[in-house]
Formats: sequence, C-alpha cells, structure tokens
Amino acid sequence: MQSYKYLILFVILFFGCTEEPDSTQQTAETPEKENSQIVAVNPVDAYGALFKAVQMEQVFPDGKTFVDCTAKADPEVIMNAYQKESESPDFDLSAFVGEWFEKPKQYASGFESDTNRSPSEHINDLWPVLTREADSQDPLSSLIALPEPYIVPGGRFGEIYYWDSYFTMLGLEASGKTDMIGNMVENFAYLIDEVGFIPNGNRSYFITRSQPPFFSAMVRLLATSTSKDVLAEYLPQMEKEYAFWMDGLDQLPANQTGAVKHVVKLDDGAILNRYWDQGSSPRPEMYRDDVELAESSQRMEQDLYSNIRAACESGWDFSTRWFGDAENMSTIRTTLIIPVDLNALLYHMEQNIADAWELKGDQSKSAAYRERAEIRRQAVMRYCWDEAGGYFRDYDFEKKAFTPVPTLAGVYPLFFSMADETQAARVAEVIKRDFLMDGGVVTTLNNSGQQWDYPNGWAPLQWATIKGLRNYNQNELANEIKDRWQNLNVQVYNRTGKMVEKYNVTDLSLKAGGGEYPVQDGFGWTNGVLLRLMSEDSL
Repeated sequence: MQSYKYLILFVILFFGCTEEPDSTQQTAETPEKENSQIVAVNPVDAYGALFKAVQMEQVFPDGKTFVDCTAKADPEVIMNAYQKESESPDFDLSAFVGEWFEKPKQYASGFESDTNRSPSEHINDLWPVLTREADSQDPLSSLIALPEPYIVPGGRFGEIYYWDSYFTMLGLEASGKTDMIGNMVENFAYLIDEVGFIPNGNRSYFITRSQPPFFSAMVRLLATSTSKDVLAEYLPQMEKEYAFWMDGLDQLPANQTGAVKHVVKLDDGAILNRYWDQGSSPRPEMYRDDVELAESSQRMEQDLYSNIRAACESGWDFSTRWFGDAENMSTIRTTLIIPVDLNALLYHMEQNIADAWELKGDQSKSAAYRERAEIRRQAVMRYCWDEAGGYFRDYDFEKKAFTPVPTLAGVYPLFFSMADETQAARVAEVIKRDFLMDGGVVTTLNNSGQQWDYPNGWAPLQWATIKGLRNYNQNELANEIKDRWQNLNVQVYNRTGKMVEKYNVTDLSLKAGGGEYPVQDGFGWTNGVLLRLMSEDSL
C-alpha cells in the first residue's frame, strides 16, 4: 500500500483581497477561492488507536514527542503490526514505538557552551545550531516542508513558530543576517500562499490555527534592513493574511453582539477580533492533558477544547488571562475575549497594507486601509482602555467587562503607537508600579503556576514593553527594564551556559516555573531580543 494513502491532504480555501475596500467601514473582501495541497502525515488519523495508546499511557513524558516522530515504515504496515502484536499478553508498547518510530531531534540541548565567551558570542555560535535547512517533504513525518532555511526556537521545538520568529529576527538583524530574515519571510509568504494563512508552526497538527499575526511586522523589519519596496513585494500575502483574520465578517448578526471565526461585532457595531481555532478536539501534541482536563471539568468537551486551542493561537498558552475565575483552567474562555494585543497587531497590519498600496501608487486603497486602521484604533480605545486604572485591558464581550487579570498585553497599543501621550504616561506608571521586577517586567500580576503568568518574564514582552515606552519617550523606565532583563539573562547564562525560553523575574536565582513542559533552552526569541538589546550598547 502506498504511503500517500495515510497522508492528510490539506485542501484549504484561502482568500485574496481582490476588491477595493469600502472606505467608510471595515468590510470583508469577496473570497477568491483556490485549492492548495499541503501534504504531511497526521498522526491522529494515521495511527488511530496506537496514537491514543501512546499518548494516554505516556510512552513519552512530553506529548509532543510522538507527534513529531518520523515513522520507519508505511503507516499501514505499522498499524497491521500493532493490531497483531498488541494482542499478546506481554506486549511492550514502548518497545514497539521504539522499533517503528524515530524520535525527533532536540535542538541545542546538546550544545557545548563556553561561558568564557560573551553572551553575544554564544548567541552567534547558536545560530547554525538552531538552523534547519530547506526541507524536502518526508511522507512519514508531520513536518510541513519549507522552501528556505529557517531558525527554530530550540529544545522540544524543532519546527518554525510564527510569532517567535519576529523576535528571533531582531537578533538576526543585529547579527547582520539579513539573508536569513529574508528566507524566513519567504517561508511565511509560502505558507500564506499554500495554506491561506500562517499556521502556529509547520506541523500538520497545527494546521487549524495561526498565531499572533506578526508577518507584516516581519516584512517591515526586512524592508528596514533592505528596501521599502519589500512592502509592495509582499503586499499580496499581507492582504491574504488580513482576509484570513477578517473572514466571516459578512456572516455577523445585524443588530447584536456576535462572533464568527476571528471577527466579533460589538453592541455599537464596532468590529474587533478574537483568537479562534477551527478544531474542537484534544490537541494532538498535548492529547492526554486535554482529555484529563475535560474529564475533571463539568464543561462540554468541544467547548473546552475550542477555548484551549484558541489560547494556543494567542501564543499565551497558558495564562489566567483567559480564565473565567482567574484560577482554574477548566474555566478558560479565550473565544469570548477581545485581546488588546491581537487588535493592535491588526491595526499595524492595516497600516502596513496602506503603506504598501501607497508605494504602488494606489492612493484610494491606501486611504481605505488607513481608515480601517483608524476605525479599529477608536474601537480599541472604547473597549480596551481602562480610564479608571490607566491601562489597556482585554475585554470580555459576553460579560461586557474588562477581564480580571491585568497583563503585559496592555503595552501593545504603545508598541504600535496607537495611544496618546497621556495614556502612554499612565501606562508607564502602571508598568513601574505593578509589573517592574528585579529581572524585568512580569507577564501578569496573578501567581497561578501557569507559564504566562507571574513570576515569569518572556523576551517578546520585554521587547514590546521597552519599544512601546520608547515610542513615547518614556526612556528612563524603558532602559531600566532593559538593564534588569539583560542582567538576568547574563546571570543565568554565566551559571548554566544557556539562554532559556522564559525566566523568573522575581527570584534571580531561578530560571522559571509553571507550564505544560520544562523550561526549554536554545532559545530563539531570547537570543534575538537579548542580542538586539546588547547591540545598542555598542552604538
């Protein structure tokens, strides 16, 4: 039997923005439908009962390991062998998996570091270790092949990740590796063309969701390093991604709040966006965890799984930012929340598309996208600005209230220059009073044990905070955060020889705690942000 019978054929409808947008309001473009075929093995479908047994019996401590394994034979051969051998009373599932599957590589986990070398030298030594060359499609792997080389985060993450990559690119820029930035932008453009959007990562099991939409920011970064004409070059892909995030707009209810896919219509007619995943089943890479949570909760399984998956699209997986009671993951309600960071990103995307149309000489389309951006900015101010608290907050559109957990997502309107000077000054006061810790800024103010909560700090949020404050000349606080974060990174490096995924910013003797998996080393976005910050010291 040919192995292609066990491949998932992903036929995705993707949308081209072919009509001029209405300049008076946000509208959905008429979809231009095309068929795209991305072929990669889906472990859930290919291995069925074997997949469930491996995940539920914890053959591997990390649920991601099995879905990243490469089979040594055709799935039908493996499943025939499994059906026969599993009936034996002395069947050893772990030995069977070891016989038929090759485990994935752990990137940078065996890298020999030398702490006599400076952190910047260490990071530059790591770029080749974290580089994957252009892929050729392996029909027995879940990896979606990409046409150009790219940087992976490290540790258990041996594929490209969407939003991670922007922050990795900051370091590549500081290293003068503009060609690699171009390679990665080209890979993401390829995914938009072939899939219709950029998946969470280039794995078959990520094909139901995206991640925070940083593609236009990547294009802008590449344009800054090369030529502004890059914006016009990638305009088709920026518009296709925009259409993906705005898909369903024409299906929203006329006179009431409602949500379709990623778009939400609010009571006053404003259109904002949410995180959302097409799937409503347990995540293949964390199958056991999701099943056990569903079994212990009182919720409908599909509703729970949908909200877990949507939180994964946010990149903040997991945080009490998404929880109904700010404590229990079983109360997760991601799909009912308007995230301030997502809408700031889409504002930036609209502005970039406007700039690209201006470069191409189409002032009408440019003006239409600028108006969309301004309409969105005003809606964010109405729904996400907390005047009493002086901070930007997520908005729960079902409860018609701010969510209970303040988070560093509130800096995104500063990062993308949406706020006014008074708002920025008040945000700076909150950051200094509540979020600033010895090692940088903390992700949320809620100590929950989740990895995207107190006491952890993450490189992308440090950069967003520092850059956002600098946009409004809050330079003293920005530089204080920079110094504290940089010092923490260097201290951990001197002790361990590693750059890690996240850090405990309240106890500088520790790395970090909480989350679904152990702290990973490598690490793409930590390397990128630290190298970018350290490069400023030599200017």
